[in-house]
Amino acid sequence: MIDSTMMTQAAQAVAAIGLLGTGLGAVLGVAARYLAAPVDDRAEAVAAILPGSNCAQCGFAGCKQAAAAIVDGRAGPTVCPPGGASTAQRVAELMGVRLAVDEADTALPTVAWVDEERCIGCTRCIRKCGSDAIVGALKQMHTVLPEACYACGLCEIECPTQAIVMKPVMPTLATWHWPKPAANIPWRQAERTLR
Repeated sequence: MIDSTMMTQAAQAVAAIGLLGTGLGAVLGVAARYLAAPVDDRAEAVAAILPGSNCAQCGFAGCKQAAAAIVDGRAGPTVCPPGGASTAQRVAELMGVRLAVDEADTALPTVAWVDEERCIGCTRCIRKCGSDAIVGALKQMHTVLPEACYACGLCEIECPTQAIVMKPVMPTLATWHWPKPAANIPWRQAERTLR
């Protein structure tokens, strides 16, 4: 049989713990509001533009660290090799800096490609891929989804049979840019001599 005093004590204990939890929650809420470290919104925006593969080709541990370095001025907009020229241009526009054509990598972006004859289905590449761009199963041939590939190259390094190679992506209307004319154009030189 349960005694009424035991019930009262149990209710008091539950109420005390509830009040303690509520009080500590309020203290933590106030502390979070007033003691929070300032966050630069630009770093979050730059991180959203970067591929997010955290491949460390830029020299930083991940894309968020690279974005913070870009905002702090420790790295330029062209720091991300997998992002290529289009990512560098978008980051430069966001940061309000002018991107020189020489700074942007003019090479075509690349994606991983699996040679079907060499693939042994070991799944090492799948485990290394941070973007889940490689599809396959154990002892089966793998393939790469080019839309999801960030071209970090980790799968190419991991493949024991060298079945994965990085191939350039042919430009589309969305990615193609008209090249700037050369600085020393013959007709401009002729124009100068006529003056």
